[in-house]
Amino acid sequence: MLHLIAYDVANARRLHRVARICEDYGVRIEKSVFECNLDEGRFQELWSRLSAIVTDADSIIDYPIGLLDQKRIMTLGGATRNDPENTYVF
Repeated sequence: MLHLIAYDVANARRLHRVARICEDYGVRIEKSVFECNLDEGRFQELWSRLSAIVTDADSIIDYPIGLLDQKRIMTLGGATRNDPENTYVF
């Protein structure tokens, strides 16, 4: 399933750790937004790693995107997509 992960992390050190973890699982769309195409096991692995470092001062949100909604994703501007099957630009 496709997951859109967005975060706002209060501490610079934790921010960099969150970004590095997300890079292991998906593609950066914006500075604090990643698109991750993961099965349930990989998503739980990602969420567990993130849960281990965030605090109440931080915010991480997962937006799961189902197959029907993936077909409705639209793009604007000069963004290019390397793999149209797995990469989307919002």
